[in-house]
Amino acid sequence: MVCRRFKSLASSETLWESICRRDWGNSSVDALLASPSEEMKKQNLSWKKLYQQVSQMGSVNCIRLSGFVDSLTFPRPRASHSLNFVSDCLVLFGGGCDGGRHLDDTWVAYIGNEFRRILWQKINSGTPSGRFGQTCVVVGETLVLFGGINDHGIRQNDTWVGHVERDEMLGIKLSWRLLDVGSVAPPPRGAHAGCCVDNKKMLIHGGIGLDGLRLNDTWLLDLSDGVRSATWREIVTRLSPPARSGHTLTCIGGTRMVLFGGRGMGYEVLNDIWLFDIAEEYPEWIQLMYDSSDVPEGIPLPRVGHSATLVLGGRLLIYGGEDSHQHRKDDFWVMDINGIPTAKSCSNSQEFKRLSKKVWKRLKTEGLKPGCRSFHRACADRSGRYVYVFGGMVDGLVQPAEAFGLRFDGELYLVELLLQP
Repeated sequence: MVCRRFKSLASSETLWESICRRDWGNSSVDALLASPSEEMKKQNLSWKKLYQQVSQMGSVNCIRLSGFVDSLTFPRPRASHSLNFVSDCLVLFGGGCDGGRHLDDTWVAYIGNEFRRILWQKINSGTPSGRFGQTCVVVGETLVLFGGINDHGIRQNDTWVGHVERDEMLGIKLSWRLLDVGSVAPPPRGAHAGCCVDNKKMLIHGGIGLDGLRLNDTWLLDLSDGVRSATWREIVTRLSPPARSGHTLTCIGGTRMVLFGGRGMGYEVLNDIWLFDIAEEYPEWIQLMYDSSDVPEGIPLPRVGHSATLVLGGRLLIYGGEDSHQHRKDDFWVMDINGIPTAKSCSNSQEFKRLSKKVWKRLKTEGLKPGCRSFHRACADRSGRYVYVFGGMVDGLVQPAEAFGLRFDGELYLVELLLQP
């Protein structure tokens, strides 16, 4: 009798849905419920089966969306731009293009449930000045943009907020506004890393500052009381990741974030991992160590200009980038954030700084692979199952007159996490 009750409890849909919500977050589960994929409908997946399939996920399917674009006009090729998913829309801003010139255009595409049909719309009013290497994050339903470099080499330290509005008659509108943050702000920079944390704050680290010097400082923009009272403050720590640029900083849930890779002071390219948690009374950066010989499938090679996106199942999807010889990459890796210790456990014991052997996994690729690229941008939809990748610097000569075999890409790809049958 007890065994029968236990079996019934272990297969309870309510229990497994709560486990999915606990591990994936309410927004991901709600998005899956709102627009389930065709395979989920066909298989009539239970929450338990879905959880198992996501946990065993080992491959992605890549689709070139540029072939499905309905727009007569679309964004030109670029790199070091910003790309965000907000209010069911993709928002693309700025970046650098041929000749080292900056761009100051904003493009919006409504995704909804028709994620394979893209209609780009250019927004022509109130945009920030042209720049590349800025950070732009989503705080609630608001875009928050900071810094960047223009084509005169001038570093910026202005903060902008953007709001998307959809109107059945007028289409999509996006309004940018320069944010008044008072007299305290991070020093000017570009090629820094940033993320939204705790759903109401923006954190940035490092980048290239004045005179081309790489930085290792950490700053927090607090938007808890709304954009009208937003303020920057520096978080001073005893230990910090070495100065770098072109790295990634990704919130892995709540108040925790992970920093990965980048280019250091000596132009070396890195693959170290650092953990930061702003919930601690005195936050500290903690380096997470691993022995590559202990990891069965290996670890990602050092890289800069990659993307790191939090996806369904509590995983960090690493894609592309380049090494110290500017060899670009087309590999996909996932880091299981469930194998990352808490900051408190790290501070209590040195043993917890070492990562699990199973924290890294290289994914197989199906479909039309985006190819080798760096300084592209990527973002996930609300479910975390679909990742959009746009632009970047890619290898190869398209025209014989192109210098150095370097070109900017203007393709949009969809990377779909494949569930194991």
